[in-house]
Amino acid sequence: MENQLTKIVQPLLCWYAENARALPWRDDPTPYRVWVSEIMLQQTRVKAVKPYFERFLSELPTISSLADAPEEQLLKLWEGLGYYSRVRNLQKAARVVMKNYGGVLPKKPEELLRLPGIGEYTAGAVASIAYGEPVPAVDGNVLRVIARVTGDRSNISETAVKREFADRLRKIYPKKQAGTFTQSLMELGATVCLPNAEPKCGECPLSSLCTAHSLGAQRELPIKAAKKQRKIEERTVFLLLHEGRAALQKRPGKGLLGGLWEFPNVLGKLSPQEAAEQLKILGVTAEKIVPIPPSKHIFSHIEWHMTNYLVPIALPETQAFVWAGQRELAETYSIPAAFGKCLAYFMRTQ
Repeated sequence: MENQLTKIVQPLLCWYAENARALPWRDDPTPYRVWVSEIMLQQTRVKAVKPYFERFLSELPTISSLADAPEEQLLKLWEGLGYYSRVRNLQKAARVVMKNYGGVLPKKPEELLRLPGIGEYTAGAVASIAYGEPVPAVDGNVLRVIARVTGDRSNISETAVKREFADRLRKIYPKKQAGTFTQSLMELGATVCLPNAEPKCGECPLSSLCTAHSLGAQRELPIKAAKKQRKIEERTVFLLLHEGRAALQKRPGKGLLGGLWEFPNVLGKLSPQEAAEQLKILGVTAEKIVPIPPSKHIFSHIEWHMTNYLVPIALPETQAFVWAGQRELAETYSIPAAFGKCLAYFMRTQ
């Protein structure tokens, strides 16, 4: 396998020089910019990340500013990206870097791995792209490229297999072009060696070296474990309105969407009559309960199916909520994407 992989280095580097996408974090690959971009890009498309990255770096241009940012500002900048634990870990790591590393992100992968929220992939990306260290960054794109090129039928979902692939790549890394090689592997997987039945083999610089291509096995590789079926959870969400403002509550600090703002909601799919009874328990007397379009949100392990109600109320009877108008929702409070349809309805109709 190593001999075969050795042959991919120069074709990939040449291809990348001609075909690399212009991306904002590539313009100036400082350690901080590479780190932020790699965290944002986890399970998120490049197109979606671009505006988030530019806004984040505009407001928090340094590790110091990230370490000192108020939580509400931090969460608002991340609003819509999901996986809010990632941005919290970014800040935790920034504080460690300020305290223990003089505000400079460490260079070696083993030191990067000690920081909150940085795993082997991110450590490899920062070390190679920002510092030129000859260490691989093995994500799904890279695993797919290597599995197809070598015809490897190991289960890429297994940690041991990921580490084995990383070890094999480490042996072929071009020391003077480490960052470029890391990005070329990522780029090929993201734009050419696509998943499922869609690889663009006719555009691939490695097609003549690729075992899967020679065997017509692109659809079969890589091998990975079947995803576990997500749990379906029914919820009822209340868009409580008073004088043009919506009621918000804060989720518990730990667990799913921990510490974020949300519209009041309860478990279960409630009828309007059941919803009225539930609202009384919450200390709210509804003037009327109006069904609005239902919504669905998919997390990694669970699916929320949401029944949504618009509920105008004459007078707030409970101190359990804060009340926010359109401007506050746009500028201050971070509402998770799970409640995006209710938020959009409020912003459109009030």
